[in-house]
Amino acid sequence: MTIFIGIDPGSRLTGYGIIRHTGDKLEYLDAGTIHAYGQGETMPERLKRIFAGVSRIVEHYQKYTDEPMSAAIEQVFMASNPDTALKLGQARGSAIAALVAKDLSVEEYTARQIKQAVCGYGAADKEQVQAMVMRLLNLSVNPQADAADGLACAICHAYHSLTLNKLLVGAAGVGSSSTNSGSGRSKKKGRWRLSEADLGNLR
Repeated sequence: MTIFIGIDPGSRLTGYGIIRHTGDKLEYLDAGTIHAYGQGETMPERLKRIFAGVSRIVEHYQKYTDEPMSAAIEQVFMASNPDTALKLGQARGSAIAALVAKDLSVEEYTARQIKQAVCGYGAADKEQVQAMVMRLLNLSVNPQADAADGLACAICHAYHSLTLNKLLVGAAGVGSSSTNSGSGRSKKKGRWRLSEADLGNLR
């Protein structure tokens, strides 16, 4: 079992979603938003709230479970307003710092990658993402938009991690059998190359 945390960064609202992978199922654990904006608050104060909020979430699960945990965050898009892009980047950096401070590995995915993983369509809108998150996690209540984006990021990370693990296990098996048989691989300029048969086994 592995717990995956997804973060949708924002200078006002930062969404988060937490799921667990068990067997061949994804299980919903928690989702919500960190409200970073308060009237009259400066940007450093907002960043402090984001850092503290993400830290508390991770601390809770580290305290009550010894399951491995991994995190992912959405990459910054190129906003037309430079000030908006700067604030979003700062919020994202605060969340990443909080995750890394708790010794979690952090992966990054573009909005298109996340939508492709969840909806099968990289240009899906927010309503489509929310609907697919509900379906994939068997939720009875539609999550708030930022929370749904956090869950979508977690789902994307889970899919990518599980796919990579399967490929690595398959490649290890191929390497072992090829070494024992003494065939199937060729060496050229110091690099091992997979044969066509090996590539077929990875599909």
